[in-house]
Amino acid sequence: MKPILKLYRGYANEEELIVMGHVFRPTTKEEYDFQKKRFRNAKWVIRMFRIKTQKNADVYLHWNNQKIHTKTLDDGYFKFSIPLKKEPDYGWIDYFVSIMHNGEEIVTKSSFIRPHEGNLGFISDIDDTFLVSHTRNPFKKLYILLFRNVNDRKVFEGVVPHYQALSTAGRNKKNEQNAFFYVSSSEWNLYRFIVDFTQLHELPRAVLLLKDIKTSLTDFFITGRGDHNHKFEKIKHILEFYPHLQYTLLGDDSQHDPYLYEAICKIFPVTVKAVYIRQTGTEKKQKAIDAIKNMESMNVACCYFRDSEDAIAHSKRIGLIS
Repeated sequence: MKPILKLYRGYANEEELIVMGHVFRPTTKEEYDFQKKRFRNAKWVIRMFRIKTQKNADVYLHWNNQKIHTKTLDDGYFKFSIPLKKEPDYGWIDYFVSIMHNGEEIVTKSSFIRPHEGNLGFISDIDDTFLVSHTRNPFKKLYILLFRNVNDRKVFEGVVPHYQALSTAGRNKKNEQNAFFYVSSSEWNLYRFIVDFTQLHELPRAVLLLKDIKTSLTDFFITGRGDHNHKFEKIKHILEFYPHLQYTLLGDDSQHDPYLYEAICKIFPVTVKAVYIRQTGTEKKQKAIDAIKNMESMNVACCYFRDSEDAIAHSKRIGLIS
């Protein structure tokens, strides 16, 4: 049995490269299959939350003819923050990480983005922002997570053309896309499911920044809930990492997005261009309305919408997309 090395999409600017992943203990269990139906799907999902991580594992980043060494944290997570002496190309670029097992080198490949020169960046929540998740109803959310496979999960109508238009906004060349980040309170356990879902629906390829991995069945029952400070810190980090971009933040009113985004707007008063909040219930929430009014008073273009068509019309109206 070999340990498992999982890599996630990374990102770079002119001075720094950040890539990350997890190392899991050896297992005889096969890779998760998100095509399974009903109870088989539930079995796979539960298994994802019972995975065992490996702390203090030796990890090596292969970069620029160097082999850079680090070790995993207590939860098996590792992160390389590497100063760049030579700027990489633009767009999505492959990187390689390896671990050693009984004298054998296990090498895995992923990619990181160095955004093409431009002035727009996009940060989106996942659950109930583009992926229908029923966060307001924890029992329904859990049922759908367990018994609906990746092919059965739904995307909100109109989201895909909106996000695709945002991804190419202001771009003249087909191969150039704006920087896109999906920041969520979902855990790293669901990384591959989210990647598969976004690819299936042709949503923009993005860097995912998720919550600390869960390794017990108890944690599974509160997936995506609890403290949302990590989302605030990760969004703040992105805006600091790419300070020259003008950002659009996309979320929903099922949890804390309006207040998180309001706080971000206060800290970055010239950086956030627009905020989109999806209405998830039958009526708009007064607290969300108040947060949006406050952001608008700081010259942020806001849209509190039920249908994505309204969000698209708003984006056209403010010149974000043509």
